[in-house]
Amino acid sequence: MDINKKVLLLALAKKKEDESFKDILLMLENSHLFTLKEGKRLLKELKQEQYVNDESLTFKGFALAKDIEEEFKL
Repeated sequence: MDINKKVLLLALAKKKEDESFKDILLMLENSHLFTLKEGKRLLKELKQEQYVNDESLTFKGFALAKDIEEEFKL
C-alpha cells in the first residue's frame, strides 16, 4: 500500500468526532502530504477497497489502521 494512503487511513482512524473526512483531507493537504485532488482519489480508493464507508472506517479499515500505526512506531 502507498505511504500516502497509509497516512490517510491512519489519520481517518484518529480523527475526532467533530471532524469530517474533508477536514482530514484539508489538514493533510496543508501539511503538503498531497493535494486535495490526490487526497480525494486516495479516499475513493479506500472506499472501493472497503476500508472506509461514507461516515467512518469499517472494521477492516480499523484493523489495517492499527497495523499501520504499529508499523510507523518501529
